[in-house]
Amino acid sequence: MIEACIFDLDGVIVDTAKYHFLAWKRLADFLDIPFSEEDNEKMKGISRVASLEKLLTLGNKKFNESDKTKFCHCKNEWYLQYVNEMTRDEILPGVIPFMEHLRLNNVKTALGSASKNARHILELTHLTDDFDAIVDGNDVVKSKPDPEVFTKGANLLCTAAAHTVVFEDSAKGIDAAISGGFLTVGIGLEEHLGHANIVIQTFEGLTLNFLKTHLN
Repeated sequence: MIEACIFDLDGVIVDTAKYHFLAWKRLADFLDIPFSEEDNEKMKGISRVASLEKLLTLGNKKFNESDKTKFCHCKNEWYLQYVNEMTRDEILPGVIPFMEHLRLNNVKTALGSASKNARHILELTHLTDDFDAIVDGNDVVKSKPDPEVFTKGANLLCTAAAHTVVFEDSAKGIDAAISGGFLTVGIGLEEHLGHANIVIQTFEGLTLNFLKTHLN
């Protein structure tokens, strides 16, 4: 039985991954660190601070905590410059019909995102009221692959992990959901997300019957 679905935000509900890449690339260029889209892929699903550490390790750079705080602030400001132009048109294909399908079938929904900007993005895309619960980077202490963000979401929905499906586009996000005992659906490429229970490319045409059949 599927009682609830928990969705990551970036790359699952909306395509903000491209904006993260542009902002991190801008910081990387400033710090004279080579940075590719493949490098950006490894940052998916983890916190801003953890992403910065990966970037600095990539460039073999060392800075004090004060500088690191400034770098995180700059990256976020650049990211928000892109994000603030978002509209409802940037919701990924099939998301809205699938969420309506869940609501009609009395399946609860939650957002489970590492992003501290998640609520702002939901407001910009008019999606806030589509979720029964929201957990973002401001609500958790441990970042993915720790399952805290999903566990808190399930607790708010009063559902068991074994009856809750997590939708993620990052390997670390899938790792987090698996470690929390959740059912998992990867959104993206099999080569990155093959350890999920199911991997799909899009929400278009997705139904509960499909999930029940393939998750079983």
